[in-house]
Amino acid sequence: MREGYEPSLDEARALRDESRRVIAALQARYIEETGVRILKIKHNNVLGYFVEVTAQHGERLMSAPFNGVFIHRQTLAGQVRFTTTELGELEAKIASAAERALGLELEIFERLAARVIAESANIKDCAEALSRLDVASALAHLATERGYARPHVDDSHVFVVEGGRHPVVEQALSRDGTPFVANDCDLSPPQDTGAGRIWLITGPNMAGKSTFLRQNALIAILAQMGSFVPAKHAHIGVVDRLFSRVGAADDLARGRSTFMVEMVETAAILNQAGERALVILDEIGRGTATFDGLSIAWATVEHLHGVNKCRALFATHFHELTALAARLDRLHNATVRVKEWQGEVVFLHEVVAGSADRSYGIQVAKLAGLPPSVIERAKVVLAKLEQEDRAAPKGFEDLPLFAVPSKPAQDKQQPAEDPLVAALAALNPDDLSPREAMEALYRLKEQAAKKAGS
Repeated sequence: MREGYEPSLDEARALRDESRRVIAALQARYIEETGVRILKIKHNNVLGYFVEVTAQHGERLMSAPFNGVFIHRQTLAGQVRFTTTELGELEAKIASAAERALGLELEIFERLAARVIAESANIKDCAEALSRLDVASALAHLATERGYARPHVDDSHVFVVEGGRHPVVEQALSRDGTPFVANDCDLSPPQDTGAGRIWLITGPNMAGKSTFLRQNALIAILAQMGSFVPAKHAHIGVVDRLFSRVGAADDLARGRSTFMVEMVETAAILNQAGERALVILDEIGRGTATFDGLSIAWATVEHLHGVNKCRALFATHFHELTALAARLDRLHNATVRVKEWQGEVVFLHEVVAGSADRSYGIQVAKLAGLPPSVIERAKVVLAKLEQEDRAAPKGFEDLPLFAVPSKPAQDKQQPAEDPLVAALAALNPDDLSPREAMEALYRLKEQAAKKAGS
């Protein structure tokens, strides 16, 4: 308790603290009177306060002229303990003062707690009001300092952001004096049909695709929580759900690989997103084989367009997906601009209409510090792969696999796979020894006989 709050408590404390100083003064006087320099006045819970000297000096205190003053209490192996009438009286005063001070402190605390409890409803209301004021003032300060704009939020399906910025990245860049490159985004339905646009965003690594996805999701959240937004202008039709599949992470505790986690999250989006949802997807299908990943990404775009009909941003390195824009009326191709200068790549961070033709992966690897020998070897391998790719027959987008279905594909019961065909397909003759090949042949013959018998 603060000094001065309760006079009676101050009195008890003064007595308690003054008595401690008196104990120190009494010890000094006993040392002076007896000539025993190692004399100490100590305290424990059994004896209370006592005078302690070594066994060598104990005999002196028990003999004249001190035998009437120092009363023997206890003899130990190396020490002898005494008390005095004066010390006993002082101990009683100290104990009384300390107990009284503690009792007063507890009493004052209980009174204070009772007053707080009695005002708990008012305190809670005040705390909530202050918290709201704190959030509002912080957002207002941020909006003023960073040039945020007041968004227009309504119940339409519009999503238009002009000069949008990422609030966190912008602030991080400002510390170094680097300006953030603002970008526009328009996912509004054509002619207010109710079904939102999908932006398919291509471009190299480090160009800013993921930042663009995240900033628009954050702008939607800020707008609907009552904040100004980091943009020149924003018109947001209410977003009832925001789905995000960004970044890479595994779930070792559940035995899930990075790709499995990606697929589980993508499945949740495709199964739950409605027309009012906002979906951001980054690099779907990158965790598996190229054609598997491309096929999954292709089908995901089609499902978002034909079934979910939501507003979506879809970043990808599968440049083949850009062909879908010619077939899906609400799919819009966008890319992040880069510029090559004297053999180096410069990221401009500008999102513009169109599609990227390169990923600049080797240039990014060079920036990351890969050894020059690795970079040069990668260039040779890339040139060889691109040469073979140009020699390969085209018409990829015309394959039946990538033809856009006229109606959303319905789940069908797949015919059971023939075990014999599956076993045969699983064999790789080049990996078998003559004995293993003979054993595999006998197993296949046995399976064929069982099938014929059934």
